[in-house]
Amino acid sequence: MEKHPHQHQHEARRYPGMPKKETSAYATVQAARAPRPYTTRELINGLVANFHELHGDRSSHDDPAVIGGIGWLDDQAVTVIATDKGNDLTERLQTHFGSPEPWGYRKALRLMKQAAKFHRPIVTLINTPGAYPGKEAEANGQGAAIADLLVTCADLPTPILAILVGEGGSGGALALAFGDEVWMTDKSMYSILSPEGFAAILWKDASRAKEAAEVMQLTPRDLLAKKVCDRIITDTGTDFPSALKAEVKPKLATLMALDPQTLVTQRQARFRKF
Repeated sequence: MEKHPHQHQHEARRYPGMPKKETSAYATVQAARAPRPYTTRELINGLVANFHELHGDRSSHDDPAVIGGIGWLDDQAVTVIATDKGNDLTERLQTHFGSPEPWGYRKALRLMKQAAKFHRPIVTLINTPGAYPGKEAEANGQGAAIADLLVTCADLPTPILAILVGEGGSGGALALAFGDEVWMTDKSMYSILSPEGFAAILWKDASRAKEAAEVMQLTPRDLLAKKVCDRIITDTGTDFPSALKAEVKPKLATLMALDPQTLVTQRQARFRKF
């Protein structure tokens, strides 16, 4: 497909002073979807010590697609909430390939409220194609669960650092990404829906996913330029979990130094820009 005659000029205006992109947007999508050399639990355990997982939404079920609990970042207690795609076929089916159900979001909501009660900072680790769209999930309030989480995060008087470490799809990812800062790894993406879904809706042709990925501007580079994300961190592979700790610790210390009302005011102002 030929580019519009003004498209090259538009791209130059978007990234003044930045080098030419080295990879296509769809290559970023493929990297975001690729299996990691570490599991979600290894990522959590590299970030915090003595992680104690908490289960259930105190209403209906426990969702294995959302891992949440408390650990220690040196001498700071931290609530960590992560999406999990599973490590084998059985786990992937149980987690719907990383797509949480309503009770997963309600579990996250419960843990966030608990963190606010004790003024513990929250770190979310996001790798999900989106909320699970199954009949049972919809019947049990999938949309309401996501909305409740967003409303709560808007007023939560404790620091929230959201980190996209793989796929970040639609409201399913946004529900966990209402943070004081939003970071992305260089092997992640963040979008309103998948490129395949976008192409199917816009052009009635899912095979144009590569073209859709370019239009959607879902790469970390695109989103940093638009200030949707605040920082891009390099996923260094097997040692990334421990490397992430070194990046997160000073940021949480900075956020913890702010009074709760300032945190909330700044967080709301950040998202009102969009």
